[in-house]
Amino acid sequence: MSETTTQRPGGGRSPGRPRSERADKAIIEATLDLLAEESGVAGVSIEAVAARAGVGKTTIYRRWPNKEALIVDALASAKGTLETPPGESVRADLLALARAMHGERHRKHAKCFWNVVGSAEKYPELYARYRQDVIEPRRDVIRAALRRGIDKGELRPEVDVEVALAMFIGSLNQKTPSDQLPPGFPEAVVATLLDGIAAGGH
Repeated sequence: MSETTTQRPGGGRSPGRPRSERADKAIIEATLDLLAEESGVAGVSIEAVAARAGVGKTTIYRRWPNKEALIVDALASAKGTLETPPGESVRADLLALARAMHGERHRKHAKCFWNVVGSAEKYPELYARYRQDVIEPRRDVIRAALRRGIDKGELRPEVDVEVALAMFIGSLNQKTPSDQLPPGFPEAVVATLLDGIAAGGH
């Protein structure tokens, strides 16, 4: 976990206390493991994380002020960032992004995200922070690719970026198991989307 992630305002380590990367990793893994269980967010507490990670509660509180901050950091760690594509063409950019997102379906803690989304009504503040800190930066990468496509004349100028974004993400984030998706699914998503929004498209 990066220095930035573990030292957000209110969650930084105390001056003079040596940082333990091993403890950080254990805490994050324990949080994700608990989130992936049937109880989801409700099953995550500082006490439960500390017990599973084999650390004291004070070790967690020195890094995170509360369980919501810990959960968001854990999700950010598991989700990672979307790399900005090179901008050669909108098709190449969307293909790179689609393949990256499709590959994330095989990650160990993929179920965590569905459990958090499913708990949005019960934990609205947590979900809002998750969207702001984890999801929106990733969406911004896709928005930028679509807007570059419009600016370069590859996409129709009247394309609604938010609608195209929702179609793209919705297709790739569906809960269908990967082994039930057809071969070349990311490529098919991009081809189908561009059929509708490309300049001179059908």
